[in-house]
Amino acid sequence: MNAIQLQQAVNISVTKQVQETAQAQASILLEGLAETQKNMQVAQASHPTLGKTIDIRV
Repeated sequence: MNAIQLQQAVNISVTKQVQETAQAQASILLEGLAETQKNMQVAQASHPTLGKTIDIRV
């Protein structure tokens, strides 16, 4: 294996590691988003008009 092949092999390995890390972070982000949305639905169920009406007095 010459220097160019070694450099390409290392670059491919690093690229794969970066891709796996990004996929793991995206998965964690999506899980957190799903949990947040679930919590929002529970909060909205206990306050059905929350954020849908505005009381204005003049």
